[in-house]
Amino acid sequence: MNKNILKTWALMTGFFVFVVAVGFIFSRAFASPGILYFAVALSLAMNVASYWFSDKIALMISGAKPASKNEYPELYEAVEKTARLADIPMPRVYVVNDPSPNAFATGRNKNHAAVAATTGIMQVLSESELEGVLAHEISHIKNRDILISSIVVVLAGVIAIASDFFLRMTFFRGVFGGDRDRNEGGSGVLMIVGIAAAILAPIAATLIQLAVSRRREFLADESGARLIKNSEPLSRALVKIHNSPKQLMRASSATAHLYIDNPFKRKGGGNRLVNLFMTHPPVEERIKRLREILI
Repeated sequence: MNKNILKTWALMTGFFVFVVAVGFIFSRAFASPGILYFAVALSLAMNVASYWFSDKIALMISGAKPASKNEYPELYEAVEKTARLADIPMPRVYVVNDPSPNAFATGRNKNHAAVAATTGIMQVLSESELEGVLAHEISHIKNRDILISSIVVVLAGVIAIASDFFLRMTFFRGVFGGDRDRNEGGSGVLMIVGIAAAILAPIAATLIQLAVSRRREFLADESGARLIKNSEPLSRALVKIHNSPKQLMRASSATAHLYIDNPFKRKGGGNRLVNLFMTHPPVEERIKRLREILI
């Protein structure tokens, strides 16, 4: 079985177990079995949705719209060319109306894939540079890593929402529960465990995003360069995209790892702690690796 498929199943199973476990803790702390039932239903529903509809959700969050071939002929031609070189079906093409240069790929497999580019990237990059970026995105599709990346969009978002929900429940219990709740020792211990899990969950989701994103970016850079037999167009494109001062208007932490470059214009610089929690590897390292490729 393909490693990415195994990783996808592991991620979805881990999500299911985690949400159910937190739901169990809170159901015991609140003495309400309904919370556990809700957690189980939420986990099942989100796992199904993340597999079948993750691409649609990612495109919706990003504000992407289907691109007209007549309106964006250069984009279409570049996608067609790189898809043909990669020997995969032509993916659906979308455009995000945003002056910030960026692009991403999403979908569950090569037969159900989509590529989205911002209007800004088409204005900033030359034809060859745009081709280099799209070769990178097409490589994500060919390398079969778009499914797990797309699923992370949904699961990370749900984890954040569920954590916020559980924390709000805790707050209202603390305000309105009175001395009776505070005197229940066992319940208090469970509550502390639940609060800790709810706080740590978004951090765990972020770490999953980092693990999914960083390694695949290096791989897609190399695969894209080999696809068009030239690493320079993508190198130049990465410099222009990274140095653009314009932040994506609909930048979201849930979808940040999908983009070819971090949509948030935070500059890590030499700060190792900041770099540690960035969804993308340093652009300088990516360019260095690209220019070391022998084609």
